Amino acid sequence: DAEAYSTFSELFDPMIEDYHTGFKKSDKHPARDFGDVSVFKNLDPNNEFVVSTRVRCGRSMEGYPFNPCLTEAQYKEMEGKVSTTLSGLDGELKGKFYPLTGMDKAVQQQLIDDHFLFKEGDRFLQSANACRYWPSGRGIYHNDNKTFLVWCNEEDHLRIISMQMGGDLGEVYRRLVTAVNDIEKR
Repeated sequence: DAEAYSTFSELFDPMIEDYHTGFKKSDKHPARDFGDVSVFKNLDPNNEFVVSTRVRCGRSMEGYPFNPCLTEAQYKEMEGKVSTTLSGLDGELKGKFYPLTGMDKAVQQQLIDDHFLFKEGDRFLQSANACRYWPSGRGIYHNDNKTFLVWCNEEDHLRIISMQMGGDLGEVYRRLVTAVNDIEKR
C-alpha cells in the first residue's frame, strides 16, 4: 500500500536510495512526462521484420490498497469506476468493458482467441494473495479496433496496453499516451 512507504520508511528509504542511486527521502517522484510522442517513428515501414508492437503501463488507483490487500467490495467498487470511466472514451479509444464475472462463454472464447483475456494469476500472484475473490471485480476493456486494452485488477489496478500489427512504435506510443491522459482526467 502507498502508506507502507511512510510506515516502513526506515526500512524502505535506504533501499530506495541505494537502488535509485542518490534518490533521497526528501526527493519527490518527478512529474509525469511522456516526452514528445512525435519522435517515435515506424521501426519497420516495409513490414519486413516487426510482427507487432506493444507498449503498456500499470496504474494504481488512489485511495485503494495494492491488489493483495483489496476486499471483495473494493474490487467490485473499482471495477465499477473503471467500467464507467472507460465507457466514456470516444474516438479511436471507444470500445466496450467486459466484466469477468458472468462473462458469456462465446465472448470469453473470442477474447481468448484474440489473446486479450488474462487468466487467474500465476503462482507468483497466487502466493502474493493477489487472486482473492476471483473473478469478482476484474474485467477487460478493448476499443473497437482491438488496438487498445485495459485490464482491471489483474496484477495492477489498471494495466493499460496499446498495440497493433507492424512496427509503428510512434502510433502505438501516441495512442497509449492519449489514453493515459484521457483516463487520468476523468
